[in-house]
Amino acid sequence: MNKKYRCLVCAHVYDPAIGDPDTGIAPGTAFEDIPDDWYCPECGASKADFEAMAD
Repeated sequence: MNKKYRCLVCAHVYDPAIGDPDTGIAPGTAFEDIPDDWYCPECGASKADFEAMAD
């Protein structure tokens, strides 16, 4: 099971099962496989501003 990641700026949750279709990230894409220049769709924070959530 893929971990979810939370934005430290706005608390948006990236769920690999859903992906981020609005920015071209397909469902099933692991967070680690997202390009480094991806940004939070809610607040624009960088990928580095996300942390893994506890299971």
